[in-house]
Amino acid sequence: MAFRRFIRGDVASERLEAVCEAVAARYGASVERIDRLDADNWLSTPCVLNERWFVKVITPQNALVHGLLTTGRNLGAFSSGTEGFFERFADPVEMAEHERDATHRLREIGVNAPEPLEAFAHEEFGVLVFEYLPAFRTLDALSGAEARTLAPDVFGVLARMHAAELGHGDLRAENVLVADGELYVIDATSVRRDAAADVRSYDLACGLAALEPLVGARTAVDAATEHYDVDDLLAAREFVDFINMRPDHDFDAALLRGEIEKRAT
Repeated sequence: MAFRRFIRGDVASERLEAVCEAVAARYGASVERIDRLDADNWLSTPCVLNERWFVKVITPQNALVHGLLTTGRNLGAFSSGTEGFFERFADPVEMAEHERDATHRLREIGVNAPEPLEAFAHEEFGVLVFEYLPAFRTLDALSGAEARTLAPDVFGVLARMHAAELGHGDLRAENVLVADGELYVIDATSVRRDAAADVRSYDLACGLAALEPLVGARTAVDAATEHYDVDDLLAAREFVDFINMRPDHDFDAALLRGEIEKRAT
């Protein structure tokens, strides 16, 4: 367990408080309340400061784990017959700066995302500050009826990103938030822009994989066809087995591939 905590880069309470004091000072405030979020997150320690700011603290260990995950994902991409397109970061600050910049780009093209306020270094940590959304649910916390209603919007968001030559690279149910009936996208990772076609197919496959357990393969594919054509679905099919190997996706790959193939006949 000690090794697991080390690899995950767990931030001790007194160090988290010091980071939050640094954040509060930047906004002329003091620390009144810190709510550490109970998230199974290998890439940061998230907390809410004063019920006003969402803070992600990224440790050197988080950056190391991200590098290892990136290597594994690129090997998986090779197994799907494409060149690896995931990019790694040099350090925790670069991770924070990338997420800040990626979120700015999403907002610029009209995709809902929590407003990124700043990214900065504090000791060896990368610190990322967002506006705090006080009331939201993740996509996998919705009822089946709600998920079916919003499924086409998930692919609409992806299509808007892809039209702007942006890729998400890590679309999972946990990275799609619903607040006041609107979808918000978080946690975009770094992908090579010169691999736009492969990233588009991978994102689409991830969207299908995220929705299949919630609404079923047929409904997920129906929703995707509102924004993507059959050739797009067939290209996404090539990534289904790779995504199925990831521990953070749990879906019926055979059913999903079968449903895609039905649309192609």
